[in-house]
Amino acid sequence: MRRTFIFRLLAVLLALSATSCGEMAKLTVQDGTGPQPKLPPPNKTLIPTINIAPAKGWPEGAKPIAAAGLAVNAYASGFDHPRWLHVLPNGDVLVAETNAPPKPEDGKGIKGWIMKMVMKRAGAGVPSANRITLLRDADGDGIAETRTVFLQNLSSPFGMALVGNDLYVANSDALVRFPYKEGQTRITGPGVKVVDLPAGPINHHWTKNVIANRDGSLLYVTTGSNSNVGENGIDKETDRAAILEVNPKTGKVRVFASGLRNPNGMGWQPQSGALWTAVNERDEIGSDLVPDYMTSVKDSGFYGWPYSYYGQHVDERVQPQRPDLVASAIVPDYALGPHTASLGLTFYEGNLFPEQYAGGAFVGQHGSWNRKPRSGYKVIFVPFANGRPAGVPQDVLTGFLTADGDALGRPVGVAIDRRGALLVADDVGNVVWRVVPAAAK
Repeated sequence: MRRTFIFRLLAVLLALSATSCGEMAKLTVQDGTGPQPKLPPPNKTLIPTINIAPAKGWPEGAKPIAAAGLAVNAYASGFDHPRWLHVLPNGDVLVAETNAPPKPEDGKGIKGWIMKMVMKRAGAGVPSANRITLLRDADGDGIAETRTVFLQNLSSPFGMALVGNDLYVANSDALVRFPYKEGQTRITGPGVKVVDLPAGPINHHWTKNVIANRDGSLLYVTTGSNSNVGENGIDKETDRAAILEVNPKTGKVRVFASGLRNPNGMGWQPQSGALWTAVNERDEIGSDLVPDYMTSVKDSGFYGWPYSYYGQHVDERVQPQRPDLVASAIVPDYALGPHTASLGLTFYEGNLFPEQYAGGAFVGQHGSWNRKPRSGYKVIFVPFANGRPAGVPQDVLTGFLTADGDALGRPVGVAIDRRGALLVADDVGNVVWRVVPAAAK
């Protein structure tokens, strides 16, 4: 049995090597970006293209490259896998130091074993710190001088939202509420569970984000799919690949929007007031498919997953099909490039950056594993006008990849601090970066 397994493993690795070398993008990332991305035919291979950037971290004194007219510095460093950010009204910054929870049923078999090795190489194999850290820059010099453990012993925390004196934390398995008083640097009391969130032994896309509506009466929680394209069974996808609407007073939950494979970042667009989200689309049908995207989210809207992508483009891997659902699938508003892993999303409502940034979206692109050549590994800005995307994306932070293809860092969550600067969580570099106009440095 052991010899048979080794032979099978070697065969898989040889096939993996061949497909990784043979399957390449025929289009540019720009071709898969914007309101009308190019969508070539699927290119499904026996073994998916795996082209991960090995996680290395930043050498002493190194940092990302800011776009012309911008400057970047380390707001704070020395974290343990910082993924998400939340800025409190007094200017304190909360950092979720987190990684995947135990998922004993996720990724079984040879393919699953290989993917686990790949994710480890990408820096995603470390245990979760399960804490939220508070940073404070009281003197306004752009560097946090106060740092405390704000919450600990959590369960793979990710999203955070403050409503009045209630701080909501989206753990991987539940939405939890903690009492908060302005200025406090640590919460020691136990949280109160508001609602359970989809979890369990698979919990494939484990990150859960949370955002409150304008008056704080409702919360919106992202829940990623439990698979790539439903291969674990549709019965395992209840309340997943969705944004859930939660009434925190009653605990009532309903599906606000569905068919969103792995939504993460959310924000209220300043001009239109619409809820937008950044979504990671499906893998394993070629380097050019499927573009990740950001979109306004319609109440009761269906966005295709797993049966179709970008509207009515049917994914034939999914059986049985649901032509009734495919017919209703909404076309996303704006593509962000294939396999860019666009996670962070925040709209600019500050006054530190020039006027052309007003109302536009900063997007943290964690970076590809299923594309050759690689895509993402940067922070971009998408300008908006009258509540809609209005132009091509602009690079804000680059330099996360070396010329040899190593990842010095990988951007995830993005947020705007109280002074109007952009903050970026870098979970491979273990840094929170701060970006400002060069003149304001």
